[in-house]
Amino acid sequence: MKKTYINNIIFACVFLMALSSCKKALDINPVDTIEQKNALLTSKDVEGALVGAYSDLGSRNFFGGRSFLITDFLANTDAIEWGGTYEELSQAINKQLLKTNVFVDNVWAAGYTAINDANNVIAALDKVEPAKKNRVEGEAKFIRGSAYFELVRVFAKAYNDGSPSTNLGVPIVLTPTNLISEANYVSRATVAAVYNQAITDLTEAEAKLPATNGFFATKSAAAAMLARLYLQMGNYTAAGTAANRVITSGNYHLTDTYLGAFPKMPESGRPAKPGDNTTEDVFAVQVTTLTGFNGFNEFYGSSTFGGRGDAVISQDWIDETYAPDDDRINAFYDDDDMFTAKFGNQFGNVPVIRLAEMYLIRAESNARLAPAAPIGGITPLQDLTTVRDRAGLTTTTATLADILNERKLEFAFEGFSLHDAKRTQTNIGNIPWNSTSLVFPIPQREIDANKNLVQNPGY
Repeated sequence: MKKTYINNIIFACVFLMALSSCKKALDINPVDTIEQKNALLTSKDVEGALVGAYSDLGSRNFFGGRSFLITDFLANTDAIEWGGTYEELSQAINKQLLKTNVFVDNVWAAGYTAINDANNVIAALDKVEPAKKNRVEGEAKFIRGSAYFELVRVFAKAYNDGSPSTNLGVPIVLTPTNLISEANYVSRATVAAVYNQAITDLTEAEAKLPATNGFFATKSAAAAMLARLYLQMGNYTAAGTAANRVITSGNYHLTDTYLGAFPKMPESGRPAKPGDNTTEDVFAVQVTTLTGFNGFNEFYGSSTFGGRGDAVISQDWIDETYAPDDDRINAFYDDDDMFTAKFGNQFGNVPVIRLAEMYLIRAESNARLAPAAPIGGITPLQDLTTVRDRAGLTTTTATLADILNERKLEFAFEGFSLHDAKRTQTNIGNIPWNSTSLVFPIPQREIDANKNLVQNPGY
């Protein structure tokens, strides 16, 4: 009896203590946000925020694949046989995007989320350890500059379409957005202003980033993005020079086979496994079984290999495009229909910039400029031969037409077609290269929320 009595006293005390604790817990004001001044207090906090910025840059809706995929669909005339049920992607295939297209909305949202993440990091650089500060700043500016470049080339007229100094681009925001008010109702900057901001960010990133940095952005990644940007502008001297810096860094080399440049497909009946970047990846979005998402595989991959099987590649197009002895003809697989093997691994990293692009940018720049001394001391024929040798092809001429055709063969279904068509003023079937239907609409939800935004022509 005495033992029971003591146990009851102990129970009562514990019960009263619990009630007291519960009361204190219930008195706490609910919190669903953390102010930046309380969130980024240490170097470790800022570095964690930087990892979050990479995650948002690599979202399935942005560099994880969908942003590139939609432009592929807009550029398609006869290569992709679309059988999907997503109305928004059918709009892209039909060149009839609506201003309420959710896929387009998500590209905008993902891009500006990555930009805001980068702005948060940049605003908190004073918290970063001195030895790490340059690298962290360089990575954040690589993310922001890359995001602005991608947004302006899909949501605005091409740089060579009219006047970039008056054509509307996208809003430029360089400070963190913490609360939404009328002060945040930004207007669209000009195309030229957005390109200049991207150049500033990427140039500073290249200066501050290390030559090697694991799978994060490096000095060469920033130079490579600059090479791509300058090529889109038609600044061939700057494009070729930036590409040459990547090539001569010695940190990358072409894989032995063409398919070796892409994540390995799993064997039929076996689960897909994540893999490392290849020797050719200058920058790639990381995908694992727990994080990341290969947005290319989602629609380009067959159902056997984790995709939806919606985007079938036309066998006629393959036969008409590739020579029988071109190794790149093997970059397709038959799973009742034909699919691109580049994205047959649902957990494969998404290659954003490959070394082959740098060779072809330098080749094109030298071919267009025809300088007395070619950039890098390498002729267009030599660079074109480097790329075609890997594909098992001989090369005898390197005209501009040869180089542009090589880009079509090398980068099929990687998101290049629309932007190449615009900068070379090549029509998409019977649609003019500068048609308003080939520019993403500003999302209607953004127009509704921000009275200062102006819609693109045609919407």
